[in-house]
Amino acid sequence: MLAVAATVATSPVPALAQDSNSEARLRKIEAEIRALQRNVFPSSDGRYFEPQISNDGTAQPATTGTSSTTAVTDILARLDAMELQMQRLTSVTEENANAVSQIQSRLALLEASPGAGAGLAGTIEPDQPSVTDSNLSAMAGEGTSETTQQSATTPAATGPSAERLAAVQEITKPQTDDAADDEYSYGFRLWNAGFFPEARQQLSSFVESYPSHWRATFGRNLLGRAFLDDGMPEEAARWFLRNYQSDRTAARASDSLLFLAESMIAMEDTRRACIALAEFGETYPAIASGRLMNRYEANRRKVTCEG
Repeated sequence: MLAVAATVATSPVPALAQDSNSEARLRKIEAEIRALQRNVFPSSDGRYFEPQISNDGTAQPATTGTSSTTAVTDILARLDAMELQMQRLTSVTEENANAVSQIQSRLALLEASPGAGAGLAGTIEPDQPSVTDSNLSAMAGEGTSETTQQSATTPAATGPSAERLAAVQEITKPQTDDAADDEYSYGFRLWNAGFFPEARQQLSSFVESYPSHWRATFGRNLLGRAFLDDGMPEEAARWFLRNYQSDRTAARASDSLLFLAESMIAMEDTRRACIALAEFGETYPAIASGRLMNRYEANRRKVTCEG
């Protein structure tokens, strides 16, 4: 009887020790996941939560309420919560990996082409120094360069014919409550009628007078087209580049980038044309497969790009 009593008294000890170890390990894993989760998902104000792991590697006890569930169901519920947290962390990791992959692909494209880093921000003329955003105004002209002003005022310098003056005067200028939009619309009407020099003069005045108007991106893009359609791709490229770099999310930034490639094609600069086309397809995939798809594909057929 004494032997049986001793056996009964001592037999639960290993099981209790094992349960205690399992519980400690489970709490440590949960604390580590919470610390990792707070590092990946910061609070709404951008500050990170303090990790729940002490300097000695032990987990700080989590505050829990009184549970009416059994030990087994409690462990299962906690394991389910851990699996959900791991899924969220895995999802974020995959998204970050995809973003890094896209950045690496773009860098590889730039490194594969010598001088490509200045390809879009570089000068149009090869004998001029490379241009960055700080001196973009010198390359893009900002509507004040000598070449641009001379080109925009060519009709006045040479003296348009009486027939041309009469035809231009037939194009009426809108009169609405938005004076800036009227200026742009008048330039558009001149361009649409084929009066490119007059359109350039009007649009140059518009972008200089209303640089912050919502139509400004339309004006810079259309000014580039007024040069391009008139057989002046070099001046056109400056305006297209300026409009694209001013705000790449603007309504006509994508158009300017594609027309920049078209200008490079007209200048027989295949390398920069390919850079612009690749940038357009990567930055504006929805537009490349939608609104500007036909023009994009037509320009791609005109050049042979590596890769």
